Amino acid sequence: MTLRPLKRVTNQTSNNAIDLRRNATHPEQRLRSILCRRQLGGLKFRRQNPIEPFIIDFYCPSVNLAIELDGESHEGRRAYDADRESFLRNLGVRVIRVTNDDVLNNLDGVAEMVLREATRQPLEPSPSPSLKGRGI
Repeated sequence: MTLRPLKRVTNQTSNNAIDLRRNATHPEQRLRSILCRRQLGGLKFRRQNPIEPFIIDFYCPSVNLAIELDGESHEGRRAYDADRESFLRNLGVRVIRVTNDDVLNNLDGVAEMVLREATRQPLEPSPSPSLKGRGI
């Protein structure tokens, strides 16, 4: 069962998201250039989108896809990033991670990967063993 993201976002998280939008890094600006105005497969992406208690770099609500850019600020934070990713997956959000270097050096390849992931059908959960054989 997937949970729905909380509708309410705290003022602090909202203000942090606004600050992040105003101070976008160069890789974020480059990625935004291909994600804005529904240029990629007609999908709408939100940048610095709060899903309490986190702020997602880019989020496409229609396909529940989060794109996280990994740069210098993520060094030494593997455990934190893993917990965050697990939290989002429990909400039904698919997370893909892209390095800043990939955005800067292979933007077309990143665009292809994002579009491929966005159009990929989510896997259906297999029935639990107790339901097998019951026609369910």
